[in-house]
Amino acid sequence: MPYNPEKYRFSSRSMPACLLRRLLLLGLTCCFSQAALGAHAIALHGQPRYPADFRHFDYADPQAPQGGELFTSSMGNFEKLNPYTLKGRAADGLQDLVFETLAVPSWDEPDTMYGLLAEDIALAPDELSMTFRLDRKARFSNGDPVTAADVKYSFDQLVSKQAAPLYRQYWSDVKQMVVVDDHTVRAEFRRKNHELRIIVCQLPVFSRKWGGGKSFDKITLDAPIASGPYVVESFDLGKRITYRRNHDYWANEHPARKGMFNFERITYRYYRDTLARMEGLKAGEIDLIQENSSKNWARNHQGKHWDDGDLIKALFPHRNGAGWQGFAMNTRHPLFQDRRVRQALGLAMDFEWMNRQLFFNLYTRSPSYFTNTEMAATGKPDAKELAVLRELQARFGDKVPAEVFDEIPPPPTTLPPHSLRDNLRKARELLAQAGWTYRDGALRNAQGEPFQFEMMLEDRMQERASAPYARNLEKLGIEMNYRIYDPALYQRKAENFDYDMVWALMPGSQSPGNELFDYFGSASRDQAGSNNAMGVADPVIDALLARIVQSEHRDELVTLVRVLDRLLRLGYYIVPHFYSNAHRVSYRSTLAYPKVLPKFYRIEDWSVATWWKKPAGEGSRR
Repeated sequence: MPYNPEKYRFSSRSMPACLLRRLLLLGLTCCFSQAALGAHAIALHGQPRYPADFRHFDYADPQAPQGGELFTSSMGNFEKLNPYTLKGRAADGLQDLVFETLAVPSWDEPDTMYGLLAEDIALAPDELSMTFRLDRKARFSNGDPVTAADVKYSFDQLVSKQAAPLYRQYWSDVKQMVVVDDHTVRAEFRRKNHELRIIVCQLPVFSRKWGGGKSFDKITLDAPIASGPYVVESFDLGKRITYRRNHDYWANEHPARKGMFNFERITYRYYRDTLARMEGLKAGEIDLIQENSSKNWARNHQGKHWDDGDLIKALFPHRNGAGWQGFAMNTRHPLFQDRRVRQALGLAMDFEWMNRQLFFNLYTRSPSYFTNTEMAATGKPDAKELAVLRELQARFGDKVPAEVFDEIPPPPTTLPPHSLRDNLRKARELLAQAGWTYRDGALRNAQGEPFQFEMMLEDRMQERASAPYARNLEKLGIEMNYRIYDPALYQRKAENFDYDMVWALMPGSQSPGNELFDYFGSASRDQAGSNNAMGVADPVIDALLARIVQSEHRDELVTLVRVLDRLLRLGYYIVPHFYSNAHRVSYRSTLAYPKVLPKFYRIEDWSVATWWKKPAGEGSRR
C-alpha cells in the first residue's frame, strides 16, 4: 500500500489487510472462457501475466533459504487474535501469516488474482454466481481438510452482526454461499456487479472449530485455526506476538507460495512511539523499519550501526497509487458544513514551506484523491467526462456544482507569483461570505461564537505538520488545538467519528471500486467503524459510485473515477497532503531479499512474505 508520508493509516486497525491491498485487486472481467470448468486466475483485461503452469511469482526467489527469525515492529498495542470483529485491536500479522483466502493477488499486476485455497474458479454465464473448487491438499493448522462447509461458515460469520460491519457492506451483494459438495462451493450474487468475482476471492477462510463453539464475537484470544503458513506460537498482550512456521503447511510448493514465507519465526514487537521503535532498531530488538518521517529518515537513520554495516539504509521504488491523505474535516459537525469554510481552511496550508523546512524536499503535493494513477482528473473534463457530468446534471440539477465543468483547480501553492499572504486573503473573503468575520481578537460568526476546533492526532510526529498549519490558521483568527490521544482511545473516537479534524487517508488502488462506498457513500456516513472520515453524504456521489462498480471496461472506469475526483475535490473535504514514490527502509544486513522487486507492494507484506535470513557466514549482498 502506498504510504503518504508523516502518517500511519487512519482506521487501518479496523480494516482488513486484504482491503488495504485493493490497489492490487479490483475490477474486472474474467480471463477464462465460460465453457471452461474454471481458471487459475482472474484478470481485468486480457490474460494474466502468469500462465496456468507458472512455477512462482517473479518477485519471489524459489532458492531462498528457510529458517531464522525476523523481528519486526508495530505501534500501539493489541487486545485480541480475531481480526474480524469490531471491538479491540487485533495483533498485526494475523491476516498475512495465519489466514488465507480463496485467491491471492500478484504484486506484478494491478488487477489479477490467482487461486490459492480454490484451485479453479468459474463464473456462471449469467454472472449471478461463481463456483470455487477447493484444492484437496488444503489443510488447516490442526490437520483438518479445508472444506466447502468451512468456506460457507466463514462467510456467514463475517457477514453476521457478530463481525465488524464493514464486512457486511463489503460483501453486501453476495446473497449466500451454497455448499455443492465437500470441495465445491458456490457464491450467489444479488445482482450483477463485475467486482463481485474478485471480492469473493478475497474471502478469508477459517475452521468451524475455531473458538470451540463460542459465538464469533466472543472469540478473542483463542489461537486461530486457519490454513496459512504460520501459527500463533506465543504472545504477551500489547507487547509481543510470535508466529512459528507450520512445518506441515499444505502450500509449500504452490506456485503462489513458492519461495515465500521463509522465516522460521516472525515476531512483532509493539512500541508506544517512533522514538522507542528507532532505539529498538539500533539495539537489535527489531530487524527493519519503514520510515514515514522525513525528519527521522534524514537525521536518525545514520551513525555507528550504519557506518559499521550492521544496518543498511535503502530506497525501494514502487508504482503504487498514492490514494489520498490530508487533514479531514468532519462535516457531521456544523462548523464544517459550509463548503466555503472548508475551501478557506485549505488555503491556510503552506505545503512548500513545510516541504522545505520540515521534510527536506522529499515530497510532492497530492493533487488528487487518486494521485499517481491515470484516474486523477486534470485540466478541463474531456468529452467522455462531460457526457457523464451532463447526465448527472440532468438528474440532480444544481446539486452538481457548476465549477465541475471548468478546469479543476490544483491545490493552493505559495510558489511565486503566489504567496501565503494572498492565500490567506482569499480565505478571509470566503469566510466572510460564510458569515465569519474578525472582531474582538477572533474570527466569529453572527452569534459572536469564536471559530475554534481540535485536531485529533495519533502520533507525536503528526505534530510537525499540524503546528505550522495551526499558526497559519491563527492569522485568520481561527484557534486550532491539536492533541495526541492514547491508541485505544484514538481508535474508539475514530470509529465513532468523535473528532473535529483528523489525519485521514485512503490507500491507493489501480482499480477503485466497492471500497469507495466505505469512504464516500452516504450509507457509511453514520456507520461506526467505516472509513468515511469526512462524513460525505451526497446523492450525486452515491449515483456515481453505483456506476463505478458496474463499469465493465477500463476506459469507462477511468472516466467515472475522474468525474468522482472532480466532485470530491470541489467538495473541499480535506486539506490535501503529500506523497512519495519510494519506500524508505533501514534493515539489518543479515537479511536478504529477491533481486526482482514487485511493482505494487507494501513493505510490511513484501518483507514478511519474500525476504529471508542469510545463512551464517554469508556476507552482505546489498
